[in-house]
Amino acid sequence: MTWDPGTYSKFAGERSRPFLDLVQRVQACWARPDVAKEIVDLGCGTGERTAGLTDVWPQARVTGIDSSPEMLSRARSIMAGHSAGDRLRFELGDLQEWRSARPVDVLVTNAALQWVPGHGDLLPGLVDSLAPGGALGLQVPGNHAAPTHALMRETVTDGPWADRLAPVVRGDENGVAVHTPAEYADILFRAGCEYVDAWETTYLHVLDPEGEHGDDAVLAWVSGTALRPLLAALADEGQRQAFTDAYAARLRAAYPRHPYGTPLPFRRIFAVGRRRH
Repeated sequence: MTWDPGTYSKFAGERSRPFLDLVQRVQACWARPDVAKEIVDLGCGTGERTAGLTDVWPQARVTGIDSSPEMLSRARSIMAGHSAGDRLRFELGDLQEWRSARPVDVLVTNAALQWVPGHGDLLPGLVDSLAPGGALGLQVPGNHAAPTHALMRETVTDGPWADRLAPVVRGDENGVAVHTPAEYADILFRAGCEYVDAWETTYLHVLDPEGEHGDDAVLAWVSGTALRPLLAALADEGQRQAFTDAYAARLRAAYPRHPYGTPLPFRRIFAVGRRRH
């Protein structure tokens, strides 16, 4: 699956807020910005948020890792003009296979782990990559029960594309692809963290107040993320359009536009852990 940085970045402000909240909690968990030397962002995407980490930890080298060449191309264009370019780099890599050559002081992964089936099994290895006292912060979407995803699954099963798309749908029979906060906390404690904070938040994003996308603001939102693997699995352009049209009609009914924009509640799950000294 290829990523489109332009489509993904249409709602950059809304997508950035969970990352900023995560980093703020990581700072509180590991409050030694003066000694941090190695910061890693796994699943860095287009890199704008990763670049901001150079300001949070002004003495550290910051490395963004992503598996998408398209996203990294955008990220490297940011690096080229960034004031902390000598401390900022981006590398191609798969977060399932990533291993650090040196201990990491802070490792963040934002809206990336949900793409990896069984990603809970990766967390002990990520904790092991931390320096003693280092912090791991993760955020994953927890919106599998929301209409965006329930209607997507409904559209998958209700059409001639069902056999082709069913294996592409992420998660269990209910679409669940992530853990609960309590489950993340348990994994991190067992992996060697001496402190864990895990929680969930539902943001209310008001999408597209300008009306650029008309009644299809939520369709534009998911087109940058969850919808991409399904459309990529349909080789026939006619089927792709038919699937999109059927799904869009359901979304319009579930997320009506208002004069001020289209409200989108979005649940997110967070966990921060500090490795034992």
